[in-house]
Amino acid sequence: MANSPSGDSMLQRVVRVLETFGPDRTLQTAAQIARRAELPRSTAHRIVDDLVAAGLLERDDEHRVRLGLHLWELALRGSTALRLRQASLPHMERVQTRLREHTQLAVLEQDEALFLERLSHPDAGANITRIAGRLPLHASSSGLVLLAFADPAVRERVLAGALPAVSAETVTDAAALRRELAGIRRRGYTVAPGSVEAVSTGVAVPIRDRGQVAAALSVVLPRAADTAPAIEALHTAASAIESDLIASRP
Repeated sequence: MANSPSGDSMLQRVVRVLETFGPDRTLQTAAQIARRAELPRSTAHRIVDDLVAAGLLERDDEHRVRLGLHLWELALRGSTALRLRQASLPHMERVQTRLREHTQLAVLEQDEALFLERLSHPDAGANITRIAGRLPLHASSSGLVLLAFADPAVRERVLAGALPAVSAETVTDAAALRRELAGIRRRGYTVAPGSVEAVSTGVAVPIRDRGQVAAALSVVLPRAADTAPAIEALHTAASAIESDLIASRP
């Protein structure tokens, strides 16, 4: 693919356009996309037009664009995330029904925790997580589990980088995080009070597929809640999900 004067390939420019969309930015003009993707307006308009023609973006009556259903369709074809989500949902529903709190499924993606699913109860407490949203690995219960069981090279890269605070209680000291990650590997779960929001406690366990940790299953509880029932419910659900993953293998 042809490169731009900056050296970016056309594919890289297309990815930059698509990455301007997010949970809080679902509808944009081509001019806004150009600015956020740091592309010339003419280039951004041309890419947007091509993506609309292919069905990867959709344009409304005011000429604003959103991610298209065809992009969603392509993303789900043969996706390991879809298989994981399908195996997990029935068991997540049981956890959510029992605990009546937020129940979440996350995977490791580009050194962040990417949330594939979230179930919530109307009376559940605060939670900033969204489906298709991301959090730093060190700053949530799901992320801590994923980081604890990640490839050592990934773990070292994350710990050597910036560890920003999401809340006043987010652990940002690499040495303290190393100790916590070692404890998670021993225990098989984590309890993270206040790491994302002061009023909440995250509890998470790993889900394994083919012997490797493929995801983290978590709940978000009120800060003062007893975590023992959540740990038990999550372990039971994770075991059932792992069995269903084995049964769903081609």
